[in-house]
Amino acid sequence: MKPNLLLITVDQMRYDCLSLLGHSVVETPNLDRLAQSGVLFRNAYSATPTCIPARAAIMTGMSQRSHGRVGYQDKVAWKYEHTIAGELAKAGYHTQCVGKMHVYPARNLCGFHNVVLHDGYLHHNRSRSNNTVNEHFDQADDYLQWLRQNAGVSLDITDNGLDCNASTVGRPWHLPEALHPTNWCVSQSIDFLRRRDPGKPFFLWTSFVRPHSPLDPPQAYFDMYKDREMPDPPIGDWVDEAAAAKGGYDPATIFGRVPKRRFDRARAAYYALITHLDDQIGRLLNALFEYGVSGNTMVVFTSDHGELMGDHHYFRKSLPYEGSAKIPFILYDPTGGFGFKAGSEVNEVIELRDIMPTLLDAAGAEIPASVEGQSLLPLCSGREVPWRSYVHGEHLVGHLSNHFATNGKEKYIWYSQTGEEQLFQLTEDPEELRNLAADPAYNEQLASWRNKVISELEGREEGYVQDGRLVVGRQGKPCLSHILA
Repeated sequence: MKPNLLLITVDQMRYDCLSLLGHSVVETPNLDRLAQSGVLFRNAYSATPTCIPARAAIMTGMSQRSHGRVGYQDKVAWKYEHTIAGELAKAGYHTQCVGKMHVYPARNLCGFHNVVLHDGYLHHNRSRSNNTVNEHFDQADDYLQWLRQNAGVSLDITDNGLDCNASTVGRPWHLPEALHPTNWCVSQSIDFLRRRDPGKPFFLWTSFVRPHSPLDPPQAYFDMYKDREMPDPPIGDWVDEAAAAKGGYDPATIFGRVPKRRFDRARAAYYALITHLDDQIGRLLNALFEYGVSGNTMVVFTSDHGELMGDHHYFRKSLPYEGSAKIPFILYDPTGGFGFKAGSEVNEVIELRDIMPTLLDAAGAEIPASVEGQSLLPLCSGREVPWRSYVHGEHLVGHLSNHFATNGKEKYIWYSQTGEEQLFQLTEDPEELRNLAADPAYNEQLASWRNKVISELEGREEGYVQDGRLVVGRQGKPCLSHILA
């Protein structure tokens, strides 16, 4: 019997926000239980850590060089021949996505039989002068339609006054908890279990928008954290403190020193959103039991990228530091058919592109030649298999445009517009406090990692490499030419 497949993704959750890992503030009992019953991956990364390119890796199983999204750009059509949902549908699965897709056009099914959509606030489809009727949020977003039908008054997702990129401000949700988009996402997922085709295995992608800002947890969850003592964030010895002192007042800042009271409230709201998600994920897992499918449903839990949340005075994502690029990742198989070692951990470095081949492998489906990820199933059973030695990541983000390479033990970073290099020994310095790039004792490691990035960028259209050397100042673009045609 083919297993059912449940992919649970959250948006912008840090890798370390699991109480199982000893986090000093946040509580995640349901995710802890999932990890203790399954396999926890300690070195999972998002190679292009913002929403759109990360989802391209999940949906296609390809690296950023192949799926073509190396930065954030809206309104670029999704025209991939092979997608995770499309291939599973071919293999006989009933496929459904609930929540965030962040594709274009917004109602593009990307191989799913059906999508119940909530992308959150997207600037490009909120502009009334810049959209056709079918692309505008009023028509595209299923949650907003549902909210207006069930709240009894005319509402919008912006009514609490928080911006969708405001990582430095938080406040409680202004409506009853049952109307929160996190609850809605689980309710719609449970409804799929009711109306699915019982003659087919299912692939359900429950895709949450939170804990991505706005940081608006229900009041009960905010109350859990609002008076907690918050630890100081890590600040590396390489950080420009003078520059940080000039920033931090914009609620959607990327870099700056934020006033402590506002910062503590934002962190309280962020952690509260994660605990709220954890409870709702527990509700969804219980529904699997109630519908009689829990014993035959493989579960993958991860995030599309992290949230810097003040690390080195940075906020949001797109940067190569652990808070942004490293993600939580749990794989649970209750069937026992794949030989998982319950409660075990995997240290090999993995990436979001590995999700598609993993689920296709579990389904016994053919893996298209375009897929560049690897199935994680052998690692979960403790088998020694050939595995990548590092992950290359990147993101176009103005003067902070960057490339990085890591094996989970060391990390090399190159800022393409300034030429700045950073080298971190993550085993000894997991918070990336000491930049070793200028230390002569690490010249050999620095050169080795630099050469890995050169090999990844060789032949790229941006011209990052010439005569075997990295070229500083080359202007990139968020999408490579082959997906713009």
